[in-house]
Amino acid sequence: MLNIALFGPPGAGKGTQSEFLIKQHNLFYISTGDLLRKEMVAKTKLGLEARDIIAAGGLVSDEIIVQIIEKTITDNAGSGGFLFDGFPRTYIQAYILEGLMLKLHTSLNCLISLTVPEEESVRRLLHRGTTSGRSDDNEAVICNRLREYNQKTLPVLQFYRDKGIYVEVDGTADIAAVHRQITGIIQQELSKKLFNVVLFGYPGSGRGSQGKALAKKFGLEFVATGPMLDAEVKLDTATGRRIKELYDNGQLAPDELVVPLIEKKLADSKGVKGYIFKGFPRTLVQSYILDGLLKKHGSAISQVVEIEVPTLELIRRLNARSHTDACMPYDNSTEKIVKRLQEHESKTVPVIAKYNQLHGVTKVDGMGSFEEVFARTSVVIENGFKNMR
Repeated sequence: MLNIALFGPPGAGKGTQSEFLIKQHNLFYISTGDLLRKEMVAKTKLGLEARDIIAAGGLVSDEIIVQIIEKTITDNAGSGGFLFDGFPRTYIQAYILEGLMLKLHTSLNCLISLTVPEEESVRRLLHRGTTSGRSDDNEAVICNRLREYNQKTLPVLQFYRDKGIYVEVDGTADIAAVHRQITGIIQQELSKKLFNVVLFGYPGSGRGSQGKALAKKFGLEFVATGPMLDAEVKLDTATGRRIKELYDNGQLAPDELVVPLIEKKLADSKGVKGYIFKGFPRTLVQSYILDGLLKKHGSAISQVVEIEVPTLELIRRLNARSHTDACMPYDNSTEKIVKRLQEHESKTVPVIAKYNQLHGVTKVDGMGSFEEVFARTSVVIENGFKNMR
């Protein structure tokens, strides 16, 4: 999720640049003025409260504003992020936004400030007044608005300077040049985002070997529940003995065994570019768990890929593997192989359907040599990286 605050004095060109950003990055635009008007028109509880305060000549409290912003963010969680125009306006509101972002398990990526000298702002707004017919585009009102902007926002800008996420852009340049500067800043921010891939496929599809190779090629952390669980079995821990019993019966390890291992893996991985998840999530419940785990770390799923292999080929591969050192606990009989394939059909296919609705699932032909499948899958991952950037 990309969250940006765009600042600049009246006449700096925030509206024009906001339109570019909203279209390019699927951002939801948040302007407190627009939100207040929308709530008042809809006659919501908050809107009626705000209307009464404004009618009495008062200023709408931060208490009402933060509730409206929280509601807006929650209602539009499917967007690519949020663009805050002119919010936070005060030092106190900066702390409010900080707390709100933490509550929603996200953060403000950066504050971009369009810097324009006062005389240039006045010139632009006076020119706008000749064509817009806006009564507030006269010199006395303009100077007052600029004075108020400087007095209120300087502490806010310092707040974000101290956090190290304040960036200035020369707002006196032409529109295209300003857009290029902002695009460069956002590309830097996006490069810091984790790229998280969920790799699906029936047992025998080759997702394990493909996942490891893809992780190595793209510098991602490979997260596979199998090796984590196998490590517990080899150590003969109490957890390992429970896992072995489940494996012997062709069953999956329950969430209470798997989730703590995944959580520890995410917590221990520092400075990674992202993750490739194989073998998790296997169920709808696990899919919600993964969403929650990633959100806790300020991240989300970036791409979902499914390696497709015909059923008869899957059975042939698993049967062949059962006669090698790579044999898995569920490979050692035809009955267990069929049971495992049925379990994937009943439990994991609905997860893929869910992700297809939310993110889209890219299908990859899993037939052919390892190298051929790897080449096809690499193209998909590479395109995913490009789309994220």
